[in-house]
Amino acid sequence: MADTDGLLDARTFQPGRPVADAFHVKGAQAQDWGLQNRLSRIFRPDTGRTVMLAFDHGYFVGPMAGLEQLDVNIAPLVPDADAIMMTRGALRTSIPSHSSAGVVLRASGGPSILRELSDEHLALDIEDAVRLNAAALAIQVFIGGEHESRSVANLARLVDAGQRHGVAVLGVTAVGKDMVRDARYFRLATRISAEMGAHVVKTYYVEEGFETVTASCPVPIIVAGGKKLPELDALTMAYRSIQEGAAGVDMGRNIFQSDHPAAMLAAVRAVVHAGAKPEEAYELFREHSAGHAAS
Repeated sequence: MADTDGLLDARTFQPGRPVADAFHVKGAQAQDWGLQNRLSRIFRPDTGRTVMLAFDHGYFVGPMAGLEQLDVNIAPLVPDADAIMMTRGALRTSIPSHSSAGVVLRASGGPSILRELSDEHLALDIEDAVRLNAAALAIQVFIGGEHESRSVANLARLVDAGQRHGVAVLGVTAVGKDMVRDARYFRLATRISAEMGAHVVKTYYVEEGFETVTASCPVPIIVAGGKKLPELDALTMAYRSIQEGAAGVDMGRNIFQSDHPAAMLAAVRAVVHAGAKPEEAYELFREHSAGHAAS
C-alpha cells in the first residue's frame, strides 16, 4: 500500500482551460482514443496533413517499373514518409519492422488487370490487420462501376470491423475507363464513402471545382498521385490540392518512378507540410538530386 504520510493537498487548478486540444483530423473528434491514435500515425499532429507513399500496385498489376524489388526500391524511402500503403504480403516480406510510418493495408482485392477490376472482395481479416499494427485499412469503392453495390457493402463491413477494433478505414475512389473525372462525380463518390463510415477518403484532383469536393466531404481527403508526371507538374498538383482543402497526398508512381525518388519525396513533403510553392519544391528536388548524384 502506498505511504500516505506527507501527502500535499492538490492546489494547482486552471478553471476554464480546455482539458485537451481539439483533435487534428477532420471528422474524428468523436472517435475512440485508439482510432484517433491510429489516425495520428497517418496525419501529423502539427500540420494535420500526411504524405503517404503508395506501393500496393502489385496486388492487381504485378511488378511494375519502380516496384521490381520492394526491399531495394521502396524500403529506403519509408523513413521519410508519414504513412505507407501496401499489401500485407509486401509489409511482411519487405518493410523493416522498426519503421515508424503509419501502416495502411490494402484490404480488398480479387481480379487482376486482366479482368473486371470492380469485381473485388474483402481480402484481409481484421485480426491480421491488428496483428500487423495497421493504422488504417484501404478499400476500393467503385461508384458507377459494374460491381458498385458489392464494393459499397465491402466498405460497410470493413468499417464495422474497424470500429470494433479501433482501426481506421480509407475509402479509395476507383475511376474506371468509362467514368467521368470531374468534380460532380468526385463529390458523389467521396461523399458516399464518408457517409458509409470511411474515416479518410482518397480521390483524384481535378482543376475545376476540387474545393467543392473537399468541402462537401466530412472526413479528410487525400489526393492520389495517379500516372507519372514531370516532377514540377506533380508538385503543382500536390500544392493545388492542399490549397483547395486536401489533407495530404498519397503518391506512388510520381515518387518511385522518378529518377530521384528520395529527392521527390522530400520535395512533396515540403509542399504538404511546409507550404512550399511548386517552384520552390522543384528547386529543392533539384538540389537533392544533385547531392545524390555527387555522392
